Amino acid sequence: MTPDRYTLAGTDVSIPVLGVGTWAWGDRSTWGMGSYDTALTRDSIREAWDASIDAGVTLFDTAEVYGGGESERIIGQLLAGDPQQASTTTVATKFMPSPWKVQVRGSLVKSVRASLDRLGLPAVDLYQIHGPISLRSHAAMADALAAAHQAGLVKAVGVSNYSAKETRSMAEALGARGMRLATNQIEFSLLRRSPETSGLLAACRELGVLPLAYSPIGQGRLTGKYSASHPPPGKRNFSKHPMAVVDGVVDELRRIGDKYGGKLPSQVALNWVIAKGVVPIPGAKNRHQAEENAGALGWSIDEEDMDRLDQTALAGVRSLQGRMWQHG
Repeated sequence: MTPDRYTLAGTDVSIPVLGVGTWAWGDRSTWGMGSYDTALTRDSIREAWDASIDAGVTLFDTAEVYGGGESERIIGQLLAGDPQQASTTTVATKFMPSPWKVQVRGSLVKSVRASLDRLGLPAVDLYQIHGPISLRSHAAMADALAAAHQAGLVKAVGVSNYSAKETRSMAEALGARGMRLATNQIEFSLLRRSPETSGLLAACRELGVLPLAYSPIGQGRLTGKYSASHPPPGKRNFSKHPMAVVDGVVDELRRIGDKYGGKLPSQVALNWVIAKGVVPIPGAKNRHQAEENAGALGWSIDEEDMDRLDQTALAGVRSLQGRMWQHG
């Protein structure tokens, strides 16, 4: 049975079973606001924030590179605008371990301090390595995370896009320093089930590492809003499949959603991820999307329909981009 919340390993940080990914908040350079979503404004973001929190979706995931820190600044302004909300939210952000950051300990501590300045927080709840792209060893990366933790800058630490082998290595390196690896943020959805079939999810369970799933509705391709005749715009190329293939997955989501009182395809897709013991972090750019995401909570897909979805799911291929950047 899926719990209502998870406590991150080795900490008292508690997170809900559903979060919000905030890559699109302020990131014009990646998505191109003119073609991606002209309706995304500070007001629509505020509405998405409020609606998410009202629904109990209080985990917000960002990164220092999202919009050159703009996503963090927006979250900081939202937190400052309502101190009571700030006390009930959990913020996760990330360090980009670019290969040229040879002095990774100093770079990471400097980066987390800059993130905290933008967020207006004394410490971040969850600090993650933004991909396995550093030229430094896992031991060096663990030293850097331990330094930030010992300085009181971070409460829990995680990684992103780490393989099962890399996850084990980082967990071991942190364990040698008296810390636990809390999370591994990965691309996981009905369009990319391979983290489960490859054994990555099993390794995370064994280690007590909680997986977080970015792109859990395939960057909107599992909402039913798009089709082969009406494909999504922009740069949505994680685990790319022809929309004619995706249409078959969406048809199954609709059938199952009808069985559970008219649940939307995206809500069924998110519920499937939650049932796997993974915390999905879909994007929410307005109140409607936030409320639609929250409709994945409070009910469960039965075993028969889980099996049907498992059979319908696509393995997916992780692109190089997917190893470096994440979006909810």
